[in-house]
Amino acid sequence: MLPVPRADLVPNTIEYENTPLVKATGFREYDARWMLGPDINLLGIEALGLGLGTYIQELGQTKIVVGHDYRSYSTSIKQALTLGLVSAGCEVVDIGLALSPTAYFAQFELDAPCVAMVTASHNENGWTGVKMGAQRPLTFGPDEMGRLKEIVLGGLSQYRPGGSLTHVQGFAERFIADVSSRVNIKRPLKVVCACGNGTAGAFAAEALRRMGVAVVIEMDCELDWNFPRYNPNPEDHEMLQEMAKAVREFGADLALGFDGDGDRCGVVDNTGEEIFADKIGLMLARDLSELHQDATFVVDVKSTGLFATDPVLKKNGAKTVYWKTGHSYIKRKTAELGALAGFEKSGHFFFNDPIGRGYDCGLTAAAAILAMLDRNPDKKLSELKDALPIAYTSLTMSPHCADEVKYKVVEDVVAEYEALAKAGGTILGRKIVEVITVNGGRVALEDGSWVLVRASSNKPEIVVVVESTQSDADMRALFREEVKPRLAKRPQIGAYNQEV
Repeated sequence: MLPVPRADLVPNTIEYENTPLVKATGFREYDARWMLGPDINLLGIEALGLGLGTYIQELGQTKIVVGHDYRSYSTSIKQALTLGLVSAGCEVVDIGLALSPTAYFAQFELDAPCVAMVTASHNENGWTGVKMGAQRPLTFGPDEMGRLKEIVLGGLSQYRPGGSLTHVQGFAERFIADVSSRVNIKRPLKVVCACGNGTAGAFAAEALRRMGVAVVIEMDCELDWNFPRYNPNPEDHEMLQEMAKAVREFGADLALGFDGDGDRCGVVDNTGEEIFADKIGLMLARDLSELHQDATFVVDVKSTGLFATDPVLKKNGAKTVYWKTGHSYIKRKTAELGALAGFEKSGHFFFNDPIGRGYDCGLTAAAAILAMLDRNPDKKLSELKDALPIAYTSLTMSPHCADEVKYKVVEDVVAEYEALAKAGGTILGRKIVEVITVNGGRVALEDGSWVLVRASSNKPEIVVVVESTQSDADMRALFREEVKPRLAKRPQIGAYNQEV
């Protein structure tokens, strides 16, 4: 039997080779992520699998799908995880190299209630992790992650007989056939398909062709776990800039970019201008609300405030609910409300019937965007974007802040904003009308502008987004003159990944 995991082991020691290393900080709000080596070892991954197997047995389940993303160590991680799951008596179904939505699709296709997808998503090399669920199409939230952490770190895992492992061959083809069957566009479009050399490169271009895209321009679709050009993250400016260059070079109608595990989609329009996912969500909501009157949409607190005021949505009787940032939170809320779709500014899109099955899938989002363009054959994507009310929204900016202190830092900043609002204070001359604390603090100003400060759910970072109803310059001022100086007063705040 495995010893109880420890957090104080270091590589190149006898103990490290014989004892599971699992640091508690890897258990995030809705998935698990560690740096392989200093934060977790392969025995620790085995212990995680044993604990996960014990937990799903508590829930009355035994059958679980596993898959892995394309990193140099992901197969080894999956095998260690599988060993733990089988030791816990689970019926493991291995679908091989996969996107996260491929694994979620397999839950339905293979009648498996549970899933464990080995992926670090868009995180830099060295990171590993697992996205888990036991009730399709949902993934774990804080309660489930808390119980899993308790089992793994508390030595509460149980060995059971009867475990098994089955390998399913050719499952990628079944996924591509399913996701591409959701649309068959007639409008001739030229589309850049950007994958950042991540796992989506094995799936996305072929899926787009089957959706009816006339010309697919593959950009960094070759699998390369070194990510030689940029990290596969369509929320990062570097990837978006490369997508924009390709649109201009090839005269494409749009570019679609997919993150490391394919559950997110980023968009650049025909002019080479990036469209943040919340604005794409608003465009899709406008389009879909014409077809589905009185629809409900769920959006995360990082998203534009235009959802609440958009005249087209009001005309079509649409309702918008703002909720916590995080794919698990938005997915769960979209299912709970029976919403037609959920949108997250990071590029997670969730579509319920008849568009999707409720889980986040970058290719299902791509299909919805292509269908929108097909229904508007006389309009370019830039024209659909320009028809939106104006709001100037920043990139998502993330200063480093250790996992151990990030929530306390955000708590203190939110308390400052609440005290400022109570005292009648202003931000750049505007009164604070509300401090929304459903997820960090979203500080709404009297002109509809807002600033957001929250703790990242999956990295040692703070997340900052600002939006202005006035101008691009004012948006930048909200960050540079308000949020950045306020955070800079705290020594726990480090360098930003990007800034406006």
